[in-house]
Amino acid sequence: MKIPLVQGLLVIALVSSGGCARKNFFAKTPVVDAAVYEQLKQSPASIDSVTIKAGKHYKRGFLHRLFWGQHYRPVWDAPVKVPVLDLGSMYGGLKFEKLGGGFQTNSMTLSDSTGFTYALRSLDKDPVAVVPEVWRKTFVANVLRDQISATNPYGALTIAPMAEAAGIPHSTPQLVYVRPNDSRFGENEARFSDKVYMLEEKFNDENTITPALGDAVDIDGSGTVLNNRYGRDDVFIDQVAFGKARLFDMLIHDWDRHEGQWEWAQYKEDGNRIYRPIPKDRDNAFYRFQDGIIPWLFSRNWGIRKFESFDDEFNDVFALTVNSKFIDDRALSKLTRQQFDSLAKELQTAITDEVIERAVQQYPDSVYELIGETTKRKLINRRNTLPKAAEEFYEILAKEVLVAGTDLEEEFEVKRLNNEETEVTVRRKSDDRMTYHRVFYRSETKLITLYGLAGDDEFKVSGEAKKGIKVKIVGGRGEDEIKDSSKVGGWGKKTWVYDTKRGTELEKGPDTKDKRTSDVRVHAFDREGF
Repeated sequence: MKIPLVQGLLVIALVSSGGCARKNFFAKTPVVDAAVYEQLKQSPASIDSVTIKAGKHYKRGFLHRLFWGQHYRPVWDAPVKVPVLDLGSMYGGLKFEKLGGGFQTNSMTLSDSTGFTYALRSLDKDPVAVVPEVWRKTFVANVLRDQISATNPYGALTIAPMAEAAGIPHSTPQLVYVRPNDSRFGENEARFSDKVYMLEEKFNDENTITPALGDAVDIDGSGTVLNNRYGRDDVFIDQVAFGKARLFDMLIHDWDRHEGQWEWAQYKEDGNRIYRPIPKDRDNAFYRFQDGIIPWLFSRNWGIRKFESFDDEFNDVFALTVNSKFIDDRALSKLTRQQFDSLAKELQTAITDEVIERAVQQYPDSVYELIGETTKRKLINRRNTLPKAAEEFYEILAKEVLVAGTDLEEEFEVKRLNNEETEVTVRRKSDDRMTYHRVFYRSETKLITLYGLAGDDEFKVSGEAKKGIKVKIVGGRGEDEIKDSSKVGGWGKKTWVYDTKRGTELEKGPDTKDKRTSDVRVHAFDREGF
């Protein structure tokens, strides 16, 4: 397609979407039958289920769909029967705990009499709050709201059978409708009234440990986990478990897996604290975005690359890593190519055709008629090629690898074994236990960054080779000792040292580039990512 034609199409599309934001973008009610809706308002206790259309406001004509995409508009417009939520009887009675913190989703935390918590999250979303206020009353609001139709509103219902088969912790969401003017919601009555929600278990503390989590002793959020990981030398993330969970994300095309999308079950093992992942918030599973001219242009590699569509093939594995880069870098740095391949094959074996069929059968009947067979076909095809996607994922992660210590004392040892291999080992000084080990390959890895964080750390770099991987050492706070006796041929030095001049003992070699400074900001390390 030639550029002038693209520009012309964009102008037509923007004009057709132009003007001010629609005051009544969302449907008045998701309830299909007007008589039932009136009865709900007059005699709410007389109705225990309703037929809804979760997003009939996403229905559009041919021209709009040509430019902005078909997405899941027919699914949003499909009639679905859902139960009416009764807070007094659901799970023995639920009470309000707190409102959710998301900008787009209407949500709250509820708890039952045992203290177990549940998340009530709106099926539909309003993304306008995340854009600058100046745009909120313009056509931009119309466009952003309309593109929520790229999400599969019922995708999360299919996840549990597959996750269960794979041995990955999961919630089991169910659809509910909150009737108009439900007084049990108290001061939040108006905000939550007359909407469709997912109600699901919320794993966030020791009260929500289920038998599926084994001998877990507590559950923490990512911020706590990362602070503990870097603040202590006896805290570890189970990287194999996280690697399997991330490959499962790729199977279902869940591209939005940033650090806020995880809780972590805590275990005590051999005097150490081990964290294993609990995925949450499956809003973007099976995302479909690139089926309109403008979304297709926006999602090119030079644009918003992460908005790749769920397809029979893994068309762009990198797109599925954009939002998760921060947590991936910190929780997958140990895994080898062989481990990724093994995990992919493990998932292939566990998630059989029968499991996938059972999963897609969780769709409401009207939704299954629209996309059930298509979803099943795509999942089977993606499962069959998962090892290839795992290999690509590994290669993306292997290019630049982060190896971080803790606020206590560690010894980092780097050995340049030959032209291709570089070995990295980390030991904690408290008991000389090895906490990290991996052999890197020059054909895969361009940069290894070592962070000492706080504590008096030691860094030793040795070995001779004609070629080698660049190693960046960031000593961190504390009085660090750094010794580089390595020799690497070719242009440029291969060991770069970043630290403050004061309090750092550096024994340079022929391959050392001294980047020390008096600026303490050289120690900066993002621990939480929020």
